[in-house]
Amino acid sequence: MKVLVTGGAGFIGLHFVEKLLKEKMEVVIVDNLSSGIKERVPKSAAFYEIDIENLSIENIFAFEKPDYVVHLAAQVSVPFSMKNPYADCLANIAGTVNLLQNCVKYNVKKFIFASSAAVYGEPAYLPIDEDHPQHPISFYSLSKQTSEHYIKLYTKHFGLDHSILRFANVYGPGQNAHGEAGVISIFLNSIFAQTPPIIYGGEQTRDFVYVKDVADGLFSSLHNGRNCTFNLSTNTETKINELLILMLKKVNTNLNPVIKPQREGDIGQSRLDNTKALTELQWIPKYTLDRGLQETIDMYQ
Repeated sequence: MKVLVTGGAGFIGLHFVEKLLKEKMEVVIVDNLSSGIKERVPKSAAFYEIDIENLSIENIFAFEKPDYVVHLAAQVSVPFSMKNPYADCLANIAGTVNLLQNCVKYNVKKFIFASSAAVYGEPAYLPIDEDHPQHPISFYSLSKQTSEHYIKLYTKHFGLDHSILRFANVYGPGQNAHGEAGVISIFLNSIFAQTPPIIYGGEQTRDFVYVKDVADGLFSSLHNGRNCTFNLSTNTETKINELLILMLKKVNTNLNPVIKPQREGDIGQSRLDNTKALTELQWIPKYTLDRGLQETIDMYQ
């Protein structure tokens, strides 16, 4: 079985590619290296450096003929999306449609899309299930929501099977500090540079899910959850200030954080209901936040 992974040289992509290779699958990686690292790409995976919105990506589909496409590539910075809505749209919406068009043309069995909890906006209730109303508050979250609509219409009109996975705040080894959910890597950079970490508010809660659990969820979706949407999360809330306290204890440092006002556009609470993924994807997150943080810190050091 051959799986084409967009964004396969990035944070989540590399962990997922590692999982695929362990399962003895053929892997094709498409990545423009805007945030990915080519040196970390396994030599056993085919690699193409290209933007997903580039129409010549069809040549890769024609040559490789993948059975499955897992779409992880994205412009993931919320601030960038607010300053550059067109560039965000081109990468996240046009790029997704370009892939969908080729999936239909080259008879891909299933399209798996990495979406985000950001599509929900400020929660009306907790935990947030997949039927929660969607109120995107940034162009990034709007681009994810719009891509979901395109995927569902491609299923309706062309019969392309799909799974949509809405990630909670993914963290783990290899994450950079510039993405939509990189607060842990931001804190780590500050802690190991011995500079005071900055907390914006601190009482906000987030649902942190470890990257290896996300890779397992992506793998499960290859064969489960046909034409459905799932939250990949731990269904737990952690306050940002409590997260930092836990991290400071783990590295045994007494840095005092700088407290600033909560940023405009930051939602107050987030906790995703993962019941549907547990039952229909047959997926179980294995990592507690404590265990995942320790592994991340060990790898960082």
